[in-house]
Amino acid sequence: MIGRKNTGQASPLFLVLLALTFCFVTYNLVTAIIQYGSVGREVGHDSYNHLSTDPIIEMPEKVKRKKTKSPFHVALTATDAPYSKWQCRIMYYWYKKIKNLPQSEMGGFTRILHSGKPDNLMDEIPTMVVDPLPAGMDRGYIVLNRPWAFVQWLEKATIEEEYILMAEPDHIFVNPLPNLSDGGYPAAFPFFYIKPDQNQKILRKFFPEEYGPVNNIDPIGNSPVIIRKDLIEKIAPTWMNISLKMKEDPEADKVFGWVLEMYAYAVASALHGVQHVLRKDFMLQPPWDLAIGRKFIIHYTYGCDYNLKGELTYGKIGEWRFDKRSHLRGPPPKNIPLPPPGVPESVVTLVKMVNEATANLPNWEAT
Repeated sequence: MIGRKNTGQASPLFLVLLALTFCFVTYNLVTAIIQYGSVGREVGHDSYNHLSTDPIIEMPEKVKRKKTKSPFHVALTATDAPYSKWQCRIMYYWYKKIKNLPQSEMGGFTRILHSGKPDNLMDEIPTMVVDPLPAGMDRGYIVLNRPWAFVQWLEKATIEEEYILMAEPDHIFVNPLPNLSDGGYPAAFPFFYIKPDQNQKILRKFFPEEYGPVNNIDPIGNSPVIIRKDLIEKIAPTWMNISLKMKEDPEADKVFGWVLEMYAYAVASALHGVQHVLRKDFMLQPPWDLAIGRKFIIHYTYGCDYNLKGELTYGKIGEWRFDKRSHLRGPPPKNIPLPPPGVPESVVTLVKMVNEATANLPNWEAT
């Protein structure tokens, strides 16, 4: 970020130690594969709608002057659970509609399926199957499979694009997405609840003082991030290793909870001296973001609850609601009723986009 010091590369000794640990972890994973056959974030909210005009909140001046862009490959990790599959189908539907519009720099698409076996969407969505962690290793934290999935995909896949967008199933492309990154500066969305400066004691276990202050760690997760392929190839093994170490640490596991893997990506990036450009316009999150504007991705992680007057009743089930967690065992129905008058544009647009996708996707009820 602007004003940072000591943002250089991680020292060779520390990275060698990380690499050795990674090799040990990988050995254990391979052993587990042989032995066993294969190896959400619920947070509070902040005032998202009080945004400045400039969507770029932290960016080196020299990057602002650069204009060169390149196509990026869209990659998302997923499971074969019904909850994941219906979201992936909607996401891929909108990817195809937005991909070739003016200003879009989207390239190819891969669903990285970390179930260890193919599913019934292989013909619909470009997919690479990779192995999950060994049984029980994620300790019920399914997101821990994400970095391991990326490590495998990056090793096995032939990726034509120089850049990669790390996305998630509950993302919907609402505007054509350009390549927001620039060379060695990946683009990322800043999450208000990722607070390195307030978790210094824990983070020092994984980010030694020799790398500078903890605010060298960006307030981000791995998604959405647009990053140069060679950079994520370096970061991914470290990200996986730190995720596992954080999960094994009782204090880190308790404090970070469902955002542990996000902290691990942020730390891994900082260890490799990778600084992200923070883009508030990367995505919007209903119901807190009210308007679409020029934002690019709708992230529908929060429940949207309203009374019939169009008033938000967050924390209380509304007379009208849309919450992805209401559909854990199967897809939402077609033609969801639109919200009452007065509900923000972001929520209305989300429902309309879900309805369009479900109306046009074949065999929707069987997802």
